[in-house]
Amino acid sequence: MATIRKRTNRKGTVWQIDYYDPQGKRIMKCFPLKKDAEAYLGKVQAAKKEGRYHDVFDVKLETQVTLNELAKKYVENFRTQRAFQSSKRYLLAKVQEHFGEKRLSQITYLDLETYRNKRKATPANGNKPRSDASVNREMALIGHMLSKSVEWGLLETSPFKKGKRLMFKENNHRLRFLTEAEIEALLTASDDLKAHSPYLHPLVETALLTGMRRGELLSLKWEQIRNGFIYLEAGMVKSGKGRQIPINDRLAEVFREVRRGNQLKSEFVFCDFQGRRFYAVKRSFTSACRRAGIEDFRFHDLRHTFASRLVMRGASLKAVQELLGHADLKMTMRYAHLSHEHLRDSVNLLNDLPSGKQMVNIPLKSQKASDPQVANLL
Repeated sequence: MATIRKRTNRKGTVWQIDYYDPQGKRIMKCFPLKKDAEAYLGKVQAAKKEGRYHDVFDVKLETQVTLNELAKKYVENFRTQRAFQSSKRYLLAKVQEHFGEKRLSQITYLDLETYRNKRKATPANGNKPRSDASVNREMALIGHMLSKSVEWGLLETSPFKKGKRLMFKENNHRLRFLTEAEIEALLTASDDLKAHSPYLHPLVETALLTGMRRGELLSLKWEQIRNGFIYLEAGMVKSGKGRQIPINDRLAEVFREVRRGNQLKSEFVFCDFQGRRFYAVKRSFTSACRRAGIEDFRFHDLRHTFASRLVMRGASLKAVQELLGHADLKMTMRYAHLSHEHLRDSVNLLNDLPSGKQMVNIPLKSQKASDPQVANLL
């Protein structure tokens, strides 16, 4: 309990206030005037009552800010992100459910590791095992929030920096693509579902001919198709870098068929009977795959199929990189092994390299029969 006492010594009279800060530490301050002591004591009492400890007690703001309060600031600054409405807001709800009332300064590395392991052990929808990638998205969100809190002066150091990396190692090397026979079977199955899903066949074929992501396809507008190209602006794509995709003859015919079908009733290329765009095609696509007898195949694998077919038919990896919109060639290099010619083409660039002294040609027939290695060189 805070008190005021009058103290007199050889230097004169002072008014001393005596109180305890939020950490239980005893504080005594002296003032020459009683009214100053009373004013400060009132400020202390009000701060205690309202929880504004950092205003009076020299307590850092970070010790008071909760994750829920940080979440409000985070939403204010990042709610316009392209991925926020589709995924981040759901992840944020889970994070707040666990850490919401906890102060930022109280979140430890152990808390984060425990949360990660708990989420990994929690089944996903349909009682399926939760993937490493799913857990990593949540951890990435928490990490970004805490790093921003450091930048905003709400936290001294992120607890992520006090231990090893908390992300699970993901298997990003999946490369499932369709054979020519599977492509034909999938397009035939999509056509068989025309009565219920008339958009599916042209959507799948467009994916196979452009390598566009599902979100890019479903949000595609007619105004983006002009002068023989599909124009994807920076804000529409995952990498944040716009790109242009050439339209070949078959894709041009697909777009003409779609245009005749929907009579331009919508600004979106792929829409329902009322002109509304689609946000998901999982159910119809899964049905088509099942009908075609295709297993372990996702819509995103159509993008892999596009890239794989290009590489196997001689397209350069640089061209494939630009068409897919990969920011780093490393992402495109996963398709390199499909081309048996790309290494041969590279070394053939050195065919005209000066050879120096004239080499002596030794007829192969002069080699000993016991040395078959030379004969098998070419």
